Amino acid sequence: MRVALFATCVNDAVRPRTAQAVVALLERLGVEVDFPAAQTCCGQPQYNTGYRREAEPLVLRTARAFEGYDHVVTPSGSCTAMVRDAYPRIGARAQAEGRGTRLADAAASLAPRVLELTEFLTDVLQVTDVGAYFPHTVTYHPSCHGLRMLGLGDRPRRLLQAVEGLELVELPGAEECCGFGGTFAVKNPDVSVAMGADKVRNALSTGARVLCGADNSCLLHLDGTLRRRDAPMQALHIAEILASTRTEVHA
Repeated sequence: MRVALFATCVNDAVRPRTAQAVVALLERLGVEVDFPAAQTCCGQPQYNTGYRREAEPLVLRTARAFEGYDHVVTPSGSCTAMVRDAYPRIGARAQAEGRGTRLADAAASLAPRVLELTEFLTDVLQVTDVGAYFPHTVTYHPSCHGLRMLGLGDRPRRLLQAVEGLELVELPGAEECCGFGGTFAVKNPDVSVAMGADKVRNALSTGARVLCGADNSCLLHLDGTLRRRDAPMQALHIAEILASTRTEVHA
């Protein structure tokens, strides 16, 4: 089984420790992970802002970067959703416009092979207990793409519940958006900040030490609100929790 890591732009530029945690976790589970250096942005910022044509070269580049791999694993529900949902639509639109099948073929080849981390763990490796140790109270925020577009369901919670020492507490209003929404946060900053404040208030009400999620874009948004409030809570990607062991606890 050939497996590649799709680190994503946010993780590469701002939270590389998340990508490192994915590699450490998968290697602990016996999976050899490659990192194709040709990978760049998946094109989601351009596509979500209305620049569909500008996203097309990135569709082709991403498909080429991950040619030949059985599975492409990424610690990002939003980037997974971009590839699995938007790429086929970009290809279909280009084909309908009479510009050939190149984009559609690239999307058809790549999309089924791209999996969000918790999908890969539970569906492909068929594990929930990954041998993690994290002796802290945690509450989980399901990001919109993972919740609504990918249908991750209880996969992240099952993985967290199997972590030794971890106490998982339910987040009030968990299914409500955190307010980041990619370029939404830039176009509608006041609304975005208010939504983030609601999410953080609910998270703090749990008394948990850690606010966990599967998308660092959302977590960066929430972490900024937590820091501005000097709140006693850390925002942490689920990969970093699952990679933690008794000798290396990330908190």
